[in-house]
Amino acid sequence: MAEIITMPRLSDTMTEGTVASWLKKVGDKISEGDILAEIETDKATMEFESFYSGTLLYIGVQEGETAAVDSVLAIIGKEGEEYKSLLDGSSSEGEKKASEKEEKQTTSDSKDDTSDKDEVKQEETATEIPDNVNVVTMPRLSDTMTEGTVATWLKKVGDKVSEGDILAEIETDKATMEFESFYSGTLLHIGIQEGGSAPVDSVLAIIGPEGTDVSGILSGGAKPATKSQPKKEETTEDKKESDTEKGTAVKTENSSSATNDSNRVFASPLAKKIAQDKGINLSDVKGTGENGRIVKSDVENFTPTAKTAVTQTKTEAVKAPAQVFVPAGETRAEEVKNSQMRKTIARRLAESKFTAPHYYLTVELNMDNAIEARKTINSMPDTKVSFNDMVVKACAMALKKHPQVNSTWTDAATIINHHVNVGVAVAVEDGLVVPVVNHTDLLTLSQIGTAVKDLATKARNKKLQPKEMEGSTFTVSNLGMFGIEEFTSIINQPNSAILSVGAIIEKPVVKNGQIVVGNTMKVTLACDHRTVDGATGAEFLQTLKHYIENPVTMLA
Repeated sequence: MAEIITMPRLSDTMTEGTVASWLKKVGDKISEGDILAEIETDKATMEFESFYSGTLLYIGVQEGETAAVDSVLAIIGKEGEEYKSLLDGSSSEGEKKASEKEEKQTTSDSKDDTSDKDEVKQEETATEIPDNVNVVTMPRLSDTMTEGTVATWLKKVGDKVSEGDILAEIETDKATMEFESFYSGTLLHIGIQEGGSAPVDSVLAIIGPEGTDVSGILSGGAKPATKSQPKKEETTEDKKESDTEKGTAVKTENSSSATNDSNRVFASPLAKKIAQDKGINLSDVKGTGENGRIVKSDVENFTPTAKTAVTQTKTEAVKAPAQVFVPAGETRAEEVKNSQMRKTIARRLAESKFTAPHYYLTVELNMDNAIEARKTINSMPDTKVSFNDMVVKACAMALKKHPQVNSTWTDAATIINHHVNVGVAVAVEDGLVVPVVNHTDLLTLSQIGTAVKDLATKARNKKLQPKEMEGSTFTVSNLGMFGIEEFTSIINQPNSAILSVGAIIEKPVVKNGQIVVGNTMKVTLACDHRTVDGATGAEFLQTLKHYIENPVTMLA
């Protein structure tokens, strides 16, 4: 079914956006995560990614045009799919809203002058807000986020705040993310305390000049001055400030364009701004966008030298709380508030366990050849491969031979995925996340090792982006490093199966009629019986066993 893409709200004060450029045209194939367009907000030009896959059927806002937030930006669906009914539906809703507004205006015009004056006074009172004071609201950090929890405040009331400073860490339904300030000034008020949850657009904080009284804003009814003040009443000082800002912007653009001309560096406007703020030389950054273009994620993931290690050391050096002595016989309990991540884990795993009929298949693998192969591979310079990387590679190759295991159940049909994206379960402080290695079957063992290590590091440092946890077709969970010999897992929907990997155990085994010392490892496959029958799951495990016990076959 075709999906309507609306003009996104990319900042807390954004009411409309301008399409600076379209990176896709009607008829192009779109994958989830592709950059559709660059959109100018009231603060910056930002890249806008697609949350859907399909064909770009319609563009509602052309390059250079401006539209309000939630206006129809584009429509994505199947090639040749009819979409005009969606446009008719959106326009009819708009006509209804317009007619309702006209009725309200007619009714209000019929009221007497006294009530009109009272309303004007109330509006003036409601829209009054001190100069240079900005209300910061709970941001919408993911496409499914409806509320957020403040994990930690990195600033306190009275602290000086500069544009780009990290204000707080906010837990969404998918991850814990850092939230930057768009304003400079003093933090006058914190609306949501640490551990507190609130819906999107709730008052998160207020920033303005030091000593400003914000009691009128907190009493309710006050709105940001930028939305209520007419353009005609712009003062001379405001014009001077805007002229100064324009001049600075021109200088910045000139300097960046000069760099591009001399060094041939191509980057998006947002990537340039982030690089400038962080002091990163764009010529040192490798671009992953179209034609080698540097995008936002390239700058954010760029690590020059050992600076990040110092930062991580500071954040990880959190003092452990002193353990309270509990006398024998005393009953003691502690109530820990559930984080957004913990709530999401509970909801999704319960849905999977109670909707998908699970069954389990276990096989024991001979790991002697895998141990020798790993030693040989890791003896090469700059190469580091783990047993888990070998399991992930073997799963990807086995899934290509048994696509029924690489499937998704829906009420209407079973979707057989011919691409292989393996999710790797990673334990973090607040729970469990599953970053995804895309097109795993096309990667070498060393490439898989690098990708898994990078994603696991991001997950533990709370730097994982929502798009890096989406799109898996199969999942691997490994508790072998904890000495667990065998266990079962709950399927990570919409996958049809998950592989549980145990520890490598040295024990007596029978080889050629003789009892010798061998190394074995047990793996358990949890399958959704709606899509994967027992025989299909068993055949998959036989293929997996062949690859792991004969690692050279994975290099063919």
